[in-house]
Amino acid sequence: LDSIDGKHARRTQSSTPLGELFDHGLDSWATSIFVLSFFSVCSRDNGKTGVSVYTMYIYLSIVLFNFMCSHWEKYNTGVLFLPWGYDISQVVLIAAYLLTGTVGVEVWQKPLLFGYYITDVLVILLIGFSLFLSFPQTLYNIHRAHLKKTLKNDSLYEGLLPLVSPLLLFVLLTVWVVLSPSNILAKQPRLFLWMVGVAFSNVICKVIICQMSSTRPELFHWFLFPLALVVYAAISGLLSWTEEVVLGVFTALVTAAHVHYGVCVGRQLSEHLNIYIFSLKKRVQE
Repeated sequence: LDSIDGKHARRTQSSTPLGELFDHGLDSWATSIFVLSFFSVCSRDNGKTGVSVYTMYIYLSIVLFNFMCSHWEKYNTGVLFLPWGYDISQVVLIAAYLLTGTVGVEVWQKPLLFGYYITDVLVILLIGFSLFLSFPQTLYNIHRAHLKKTLKNDSLYEGLLPLVSPLLLFVLLTVWVVLSPSNILAKQPRLFLWMVGVAFSNVICKVIICQMSSTRPELFHWFLFPLALVVYAAISGLLSWTEEVVLGVFTALVTAAHVHYGVCVGRQLSEHLNIYIFSLKKRVQE
């Protein structure tokens, strides 16, 4: 049903910034959940087949990077251009579920061609689409808007501002993955990747709101400060055996904060626009 919600909203004359935020905000969170579900289908590396936890992290990071680029492009151009690779990814994911349901999980544990597994092919395709199609298309669209003098932000600083927090978030998380004394990603892959997706979603939601309201995003997202403390404590050995516990607590706090943020922003927009979130009926004005 993705892409149908906007058509329905325009047909019923109910298009609002709330609907846009609701759609793209949930997409930013669902993107990581889709990737996690795919990992559950093809299984974790057992030394012979499956996907390593580090490949999972890279795979998720690339997917989130593509999503971020689309909204960074809209922040600068005012137009959300989703490349056709976005639709292909959904079709591939559905095909993977159907293939697994029909043939069984064994299909992921047998070489496809020349000793390569299906997961290897999918990762290669993902990297190829990202580096040679999606990201270049984003840069081209921004460049074209610059030539047409339709950019919403004139200065380079303003244009690059939304990228600062997502990139710092990725750097901190990667440092934690690489330098963790207890190899936290291998011990808690689902929990860690869930936390990555939630933190990213909150950062992007704020970019979406700034893009809709034509306001400047904050330079450093507040998630970065507690995350930096946790990462420092983890890689320095201060956490010791409690690293997994701290990851669980931090993930719970980040998830609760994101849900609270979504509920509050949704309620504020619904009151401001005098509409209900899940209904076409107008609010009764006091």
